[in-house]
Amino acid sequence: MLARTSKISVRRFSVLNGSVHGWNKIPVAPPDKILGISEAYTKDSNDKKINLGVGAYRDNSGKPIIFPAVKKAEEKLFASETEKEYTAIVGSKKYQQYVKDFIFNNSGKDANGAKLIADNRIVTAQTISGTGSLNVIAEFLARFSASKKLLVPQPTWANHISVFTAAGLEASYYTYYDTSANGVDFAGLKQSLESAEDESLVLLHACCHNPTGMDLTPEQWDEVLEIVQRKRFFPLVDMAYQGFASGDPYKDIGLIRNLNERVAANKISSYALCQSFAKNMGLYGERTGSLSIVTESAEHSVAIESQLKKLIRSMYSSPPIHGSKIVETIFGNPELYKEWLSNLNSVVSRLNTVRQKLYEKLDKTNYNWDHLLSQRGMFIYTGLSAEQVIELREKYSIYATENGRFSISGVNDNNVDYLADAINKVVNK
Repeated sequence: MLARTSKISVRRFSVLNGSVHGWNKIPVAPPDKILGISEAYTKDSNDKKINLGVGAYRDNSGKPIIFPAVKKAEEKLFASETEKEYTAIVGSKKYQQYVKDFIFNNSGKDANGAKLIADNRIVTAQTISGTGSLNVIAEFLARFSASKKLLVPQPTWANHISVFTAAGLEASYYTYYDTSANGVDFAGLKQSLESAEDESLVLLHACCHNPTGMDLTPEQWDEVLEIVQRKRFFPLVDMAYQGFASGDPYKDIGLIRNLNERVAANKISSYALCQSFAKNMGLYGERTGSLSIVTESAEHSVAIESQLKKLIRSMYSSPPIHGSKIVETIFGNPELYKEWLSNLNSVVSRLNTVRQKLYEKLDKTNYNWDHLLSQRGMFIYTGLSAEQVIELREKYSIYATENGRFSISGVNDNNVDYLADAINKVVNK
């Protein structure tokens, strides 16, 4: 009798989950391209295999690191922490203030940013790293922006499109990169922005453009922002790699200073910034970032912050605290802060050194590799075709995304010769 009851229960469960709720109709989603590369790399038994997919720093031995300044900050926290209470919905006030001072005030170097802070025209919320920040601003704009049309560079980080379209925004591309010339198509960029609908939202990469590594010059940014202000676009800045262009985080935010100056002069009324400490402090798994919105007035700030709180409350209630406390500890301690800047500079110096070594070992007979030296940040955009990238993977166990983007962090003294030799064979065959 019990067995019969069990069979009836199983049958009812099957009907409930299959016919009624339709679980049997759910298709299998395609794997994430970047994370899928790491999975394939892990399964590869070749002892010469190289992972050039994920944009996370590795040292010259191919190992992940913890910044020494971060380790010391954690030791201080371990000795002094007395609770693990929830933080506020938009994060701690101390964290918000440090972020504002770091990015908008340039630690005393940007008078326009300092005035925006003093006038309560910057709303900052701690977020779950950069992706969390993008999700929050995407949902916010989907609810409150008059325009739902978002312009993104072609190419851009693949997850941008997923995040924005999931929120209900209409994403379309503007010209950015010329694959045939391996460089920024600046004329095409300006023309495509000029032809876009007025008052659109526009995504701008602050530095170390992902995936190409090709940034605009200060003069080119001036021209772009002239178009932005004339067409009344709303700028949405993504800044995941601050510090990775020059080794100095303050040198890498010329776009932010330019925007602050235009806001102060009433040429641009408002903009948003999504930022992360994942790369420049190595806080990948701590998921520590921020969303800041520069508003038109202190009154607007009150309303915008209230809506951000409402949004975040329903998404994840409040952000995690460990990473933000590390940031607070480093920014609140002059010696740790100075050490962190040195750590960051050392990381970027290694990337620049290995980029130069790879360039020197590549055969220039049939292919011009000069673009590698113009690119900045954690990636090189090789210009290799999807077929060539697949050949590198299948013949040499070198794993990268099929658009030819390599994470330069995966290259080191132990594998640079093997990598260059494999690339030369694929290109020159």
